[in-house]
Amino acid sequence: MRRVIKMANYYTPFSLRISEELLDKVKQIAVQNKRSANKEIAFALEQYVREYEAKFGEIKTE
Repeated sequence: MRRVIKMANYYTPFSLRISEELLDKVKQIAVQNKRSANKEIAFALEQYVREYEAKFGEIKTE
């Protein structure tokens, strides 16, 4: 019998220090968008990078 091991998506853990007020606001937005606060922050960062690259060009990563 052969076992199949599925690889889960791996995201690098990252600690972020923000004010309690900002985090509370992000949490409220996340609830409205049916996301966790973590996913809401990731979504906002993805938008930021997309807008930056549209203005200044693609950012190359290794």
